[in-house]
Amino acid sequence: MDQEQKMIQNLKEKYSKSLSEWIEIVKAENLEKHGQIVKYLKSEHGFTHGFANLVAHKTLKSDAGSSDATDLISQQYKGKEHFKPLYESLKSEIGKFGSDIEFLPKKAYTSVKRKKQFAMLIPATKTRFDVGINLKGVEPQGILEADTKSSGMVSHRVVINHEEQYSRELIDWLKKAYEAAG
Repeated sequence: MDQEQKMIQNLKEKYSKSLSEWIEIVKAENLEKHGQIVKYLKSEHGFTHGFANLVAHKTLKSDAGSSDATDLISQQYKGKEHFKPLYESLKSEIGKFGSDIEFLPKKAYTSVKRKKQFAMLIPATKTRFDVGINLKGVEPQGILEADTKSSGMVSHRVVINHEEQYSRELIDWLKKAYEAAG
């Protein structure tokens, strides 16, 4: 049983209702954005971030399990097709770190996990590709900046505006995050 299935199973035990019941509750509130749903579940029902995030993704059908991964990737890169080769290159390099890596496309980004998420691949705008990296306790340095945009889902990010910014340094930071997620 994977982590998501365990969470779905534990949801009823921890919060007294099944996933389908929580989805109906959220739909009754007419919340349309992921962040709104997470905030509502945390503030009104005492959810932890992980469970709130799960229910939000399932409600909006914005996770890899609710949609076809290929469709999610196509949506992410619509109008940003020039970043797709960068995504493929990053995916290939990250895949070399180990056989325990999962690439989980969401609506706006791809989560990269080992036992826990260690990176996010985000075609942010037509001119900017962000690589979120989870390296808690590491001071920003070089191309690594503190992340202030992803609601704590990663601790750092690297911004890529043009191909020359894709570097060995980025891959080295991703490898450190992978190792820390083991």
